[in-house]
Amino acid sequence: MYIDLNCDMGEGFGVHSFGLDDELMDVITSANIACGGHAGDSEVMDYTVRLAKEKGVAIGAHPSYPDLVGFGRRYMGLSPEEIYRLMIYQIGSLQAFCSVHNVSLHHVKPHGALYNVAAKDKSIADAIAKAIYDLDSSLILYGLAGSELLTAGKARGLAIASEVFADRTYQADGSLTPRNDERALIIDSDKAVEQVKQIVLNKEVEAIDGTVIPMIADTICVHGDSSKALSFVLRLKEELHQAGIKVTSLRRKNE
Repeated sequence: MYIDLNCDMGEGFGVHSFGLDDELMDVITSANIACGGHAGDSEVMDYTVRLAKEKGVAIGAHPSYPDLVGFGRRYMGLSPEEIYRLMIYQIGSLQAFCSVHNVSLHHVKPHGALYNVAAKDKSIADAIAKAIYDLDSSLILYGLAGSELLTAGKARGLAIASEVFADRTYQADGSLTPRNDERALIIDSDKAVEQVKQIVLNKEVEAIDGTVIPMIADTICVHGDSSKALSFVLRLKEELHQAGIKVTSLRRKNE
């Protein structure tokens, strides 16, 4: 068995950085780099692409609603056509930095509110999948396990990766608990590790109401905006290793 560990990165501006990007890049296998929608700019994208290449980490675009003030976590009523063009714009900007640094873009993972909307809205999910396919049909689409986004990606002929979260709780329908709910985040690292092991080994997860739902994992999202992020990821990798699970990046269709 094997699993990918991905982390949202490059979520800063100019000389201002947030999270433990430099430290975590040594222990993750995929980096989702902000493309200017919710965070990130030319300086940060360039630096983060170079860092990921140096560390041998798979590079992904992390596009979002154009919402710098709300960090991409607020819903915006954009049409599928607007979403399509927004994806082309943001993913294409990161593709350019990958090109000049002679490294391949590996995957795309939408961010925040757009990620959650695409998990349920077929038209938005298809707009994202179409944009990715039109840009580079070999890219892997990362999306919430069991979501409309993955269904749309598969229908377009994209390789898809079923994503689960180490530190987020789930609703009975398989969606993530909204962040405005005090139960949304798993603060206890023991519980986070156990949730990951339950998903990866048993292919199921317990929702906050006690419902046990089936869940498949290709990639695990870990977050780097906590002071304990590095120690948690190191522990998680060791726990997975002890369970016989190899941590490695996913292969693109043309590799």
